[in-house]
Amino acid sequence: MSTLVTGIGIAVAGVGTPDDLLRPRQASSTPVEPRERLGRKGLRYKDRATQLGYCAARDALREARLLDDEDRAPQGDRIAVVASSNYGNLDTICRTVETIAADTASAASPMDLPNASSNVLASSVAIRFGLTGPNLMLCNGETSGTDAVRWALALLGSGRADQVLVLGAEPDTEPARRLSGLDTAFDGAAALVLETQRTAGSRGARALAGIDRHARGANLSSCLAALGGEGARTPAAWQAPDTADDASADGSGLLEGVRDLGLAQQWRGASGALGVLQCAASAGWFAAGGAGPVYAVTGGGRTGPAAGLVLVSPGETG
Repeated sequence: MSTLVTGIGIAVAGVGTPDDLLRPRQASSTPVEPRERLGRKGLRYKDRATQLGYCAARDALREARLLDDEDRAPQGDRIAVVASSNYGNLDTICRTVETIAADTASAASPMDLPNASSNVLASSVAIRFGLTGPNLMLCNGETSGTDAVRWALALLGSGRADQVLVLGAEPDTEPARRLSGLDTAFDGAAALVLETQRTAGSRGARALAGIDRHARGANLSSCLAALGGEGARTPAAWQAPDTADDASADGSGLLEGVRDLGLAQQWRGASGALGVLQCAASAGWFAAGGAGPVYAVTGGGRTGPAAGLVLVSPGETG
């Protein structure tokens, strides 16, 4: 039985709906301005990744009909948060370290120190929307966004939560550019609300996509083999990882002839947000009439692990 995606939120320049993620990227698009989408309240002293995360999280929770008129979750004790970001608060950390190195800890801003915690994205989103279920933050490299979805599935499967908000966010900051080696880093966030078919059915929630299975392997080849295991259908399309060129000798040929939806190439440097973006884009593919299943895969460089998901259309989730 598939786990359902019942809400999607996207805060990426030039993207209004999930299927926009699959269209050619417009370099001239205006960056997302959180104050225009959320108002000023609660944004002061929050880093860029957290502000983007607020935008995507709110839209996903609203679409899943989990927020009241004040954007608080009445049943927040049963909603978990799993967030993913590799560069999220790197600018805060670098600024704090440089200040301490130059002028001792007494010169550090008291406003910066709380935001230097590695889990600031997950915890801040939970606090803002009143989500008091389990709260996890992943900073796990190339597979981080997909791993966040996999942890969400584990929380649902164990009964720890009725819904899980999965969030991936990365900011375009100078430290992020320096560490990633990109001239322009990815700047955006995506969020999903996941829940079981039983829970979604009991409250009349609408399915946007389903997650049928997941796998993690030591490399791209083993991950794809696991996704295509016994009883699995041949994918109608797939979302290749950002490292597909490096990994071509180690498994991508297994999907020769299968259409690559090209998300990783469109949004290079999405890093910890990529796996979440892939799920959102797959839902957009289905909404636009595309067939399933769709494989979404992250990681899988020459020496790194790969993680993948199989997404199916709403009509295939029964």
